[in-house]
Amino acid sequence: QVQLVESGGGLVQAGGSLRLSCAASGTIFSISTMGWYRQGQGKQRELVAEINSRDDTNYPDSVKGRFTIFRDNAKNTVYLQMNSLKPEDTAVYYCKLGPTYYSGIPMYYWGQGTQVTVSS
Repeated sequence: QVQLVESGGGLVQAGGSLRLSCAASGTIFSISTMGWYRQGQGKQRELVAEINSRDDTNYPDSVKGRFTIFRDNAKNTVYLQMNSLKPEDTAVYYCKLGPTYYSGIPMYYWGQGTQVTVSS
């Protein structure tokens, strides 16, 4: 029973900062790949940031230099630090765990999502 609980979303002015957190339970967190995705109104879900068990990270060009993903394995928590926020960052942000593999089949788990709204 993997559970991902997100917090930290809210309303912020353009140029401001927010830090999202995602606390995981029911899994071996330290060996899990974690990520953040977002979905704006009328848009496709897109990758925001990803981090694996070796602390390798991956970001799309839209957030490079502004967003940072990091993890605290002792707390079973992954964070997304968002700086220099833009109105285009407005979306529901989702925490993701995975892939994990069972008999070669990739498995993913998702949080409920947290709303981030950036005003201009």
